[in-house]
Amino acid sequence: MGSIRPIKSKLFTDEIINLFSQFESAASELGGVECWSARELQNLLGYSKWENFEKVIQKAKDACNNAGEEMAYHFPDIRKTIPMPIGDEKEVEWSMCH
Repeated sequence: MGSIRPIKSKLFTDEIINLFSQFESAASELGGVECWSARELQNLLGYSKWENFEKVIQKAKDACNNAGEEMAYHFPDIRKTIPMPIGDEKEVEWSMCH
């Protein structure tokens, strides 16, 4: 009986490099720490609806908390003002992670 070996193809390698590049370009710096906006990760990870991705973030926060880590350190909430139609502005809360 033969052993199963992983298939390493150039296509797979190129895809990994492309995804890595996308994640690196989406990174921000907050207080000297590299982090990512949950809104940007949502798109990179293929979630079309924020509501679905928000559930994933909550599970990650719960796992962080259950591991004894300080959730606020790994998932700081950031407030950002965004422009709205007709010159209005709206403050929204963004989750970041690192």
